[in-house]
Amino acid sequence: MSYLRAFGSYVPPDRVDNEALAARTGRNPLKIAETTGIRERRYAVEGVSVVDLGFAAVEDCLERAGLTAQDVGLVLFSCGSAERCFPGPASGLVARLGLTGTPAIDLPIASAGSLIGIALAADLAARYGNVLVVAAEIMSRRISDADPDTAILFGDGAGACLVSRDCGFARIVDTALFTDGNYAEALQLPHGGTIQMKGLDVIMQASRKIPRAIGDLLAKHAIPPTDVGIFLMHQANANLLRKVAASLKVPEERFFSNIERYGNTSSASLLIAAAEWRVAHPEPIASPIVLAAFGAGFQWGAVLAEPF
Repeated sequence: MSYLRAFGSYVPPDRVDNEALAARTGRNPLKIAETTGIRERRYAVEGVSVVDLGFAAVEDCLERAGLTAQDVGLVLFSCGSAERCFPGPASGLVARLGLTGTPAIDLPIASAGSLIGIALAADLAARYGNVLVVAAEIMSRRISDADPDTAILFGDGAGACLVSRDCGFARIVDTALFTDGNYAEALQLPHGGTIQMKGLDVIMQASRKIPRAIGDLLAKHAIPPTDVGIFLMHQANANLLRKVAASLKVPEERFFSNIERYGNTSSASLLIAAAEWRVAHPEPIASPIVLAAFGAGFQWGAVLAEPF
């Protein structure tokens, strides 16, 4: 048995609004907001690394959990925009935390990596006690103004989640993960290059696969989608959130959204959203929670948690 114990987040202070991007990409700022739901995003300044962002999110998470780094038995670090191929940011993070023997594993999975990390942590907590799932992304360094459809979407940030075998505010009931490598070319980041995305393919597949994954997981446990108190999803695009809500026949307000302020922060977005939701709702939960994400690979899935 494992539990969601705490979330944490951090976003850089520098805001980049649609007007600033319009000057660079030639896109109408009102159209950007209309088509994506994004009004601004955060960019990390030169010299700041994904480890720096992740460390700040971890500090927030551990403080909210009432624990220290010494209480962590395993670290899973999701990042699709790391500064180098290897070693990944996981080892850099545990060094910053002052840990010299704690295992730390990189999950180089854009967008869906934090969800996959939570699913893995749900099983690994029995062995490691407290599993720290971290996601940090600096996507602003992986975009090109020459591809405005992509450049307008992404921002930078980090999130963290502590999964514990002992206690928490919600019990993790079940997880479901999937991969379809036939669409690997539709969303990719070549070595030394910038993000390449076939937007229509991504949105079409995501709007089909996410509701199916959520619906099947809920049906397995005889839970109607309307009984779920909150859906915490990867913040890819406001229109995708609406499509998933409509497919599940759930009111849009059940899907937490902060994409307007941060844009798409890839694998960090789910945890940033979860952290902000939890700050706004610190009381004991009274209904099931669903976390879901879809990303490069294609990889996607859902996690079900409930009161206990």
